[in-house]
Amino acid sequence: MLQRLATSLRFRFVARQSEIERQAGAIPYAVVDGQVAVLLVTSRRTGRWIFPKGGLMEGLAAHEAAAREAFEEAGVEGEVRDVPLGAWRTIKRRGVRVTPIEVDMFPLRVTRQLDNWEEQSQRRRHWAGLREAQQLLRDPYLADLAMKLRELR
Repeated sequence: MLQRLATSLRFRFVARQSEIERQAGAIPYAVVDGQVAVLLVTSRRTGRWIFPKGGLMEGLAAHEAAAREAFEEAGVEGEVRDVPLGAWRTIKRRGVRVTPIEVDMFPLRVTRQLDNWEEQSQRRRHWAGLREAQQLLRDPYLADLAMKLRELR
C-alpha cells in the first residue's frame, strides 16, 4: 500500500516536470490446466521482472506495437487483444533525466514460443502462475494488471 502511494506521488511530481511518454506493453499469458500463467522478462538495466513494453511504433496500432515488443523481448507470438487491461505508470531514468511513462498493457495469449529470439542475450524469461508473478513483480500495479487475466479465460 505504501509502495503504491509512493509510486503515485513520484509519478505525479515527475509528470509536472516533463511530458508523459506513451508506450505499449504486452502481458503474455497461457491457460494451463485451467490456470493462468504469465511470461515475465527481465529488464535490461536492472534485471527486475517485468512484462515486455516499449515505445509506440509508426504504422502500428498500440496493441500491434505491444505484440512486436513481446516478440522482440520474450520471443513469443500470439493473439493480442486491441483493448488494454489497463495502464501502468512508471518513471524511466535516462542518465540524469527522469521521464514519466504511461504504458497501455494488452493481453497477449501466447500461441508460439521461439527457442531463439532477438533479445535473448539481454534478457531472461520465466513462466509463472499469477501468485508467483505477484511476488516477482516489484511494481504492485503490474501485478494487479496480471491478475485481471483471470477474467479473460
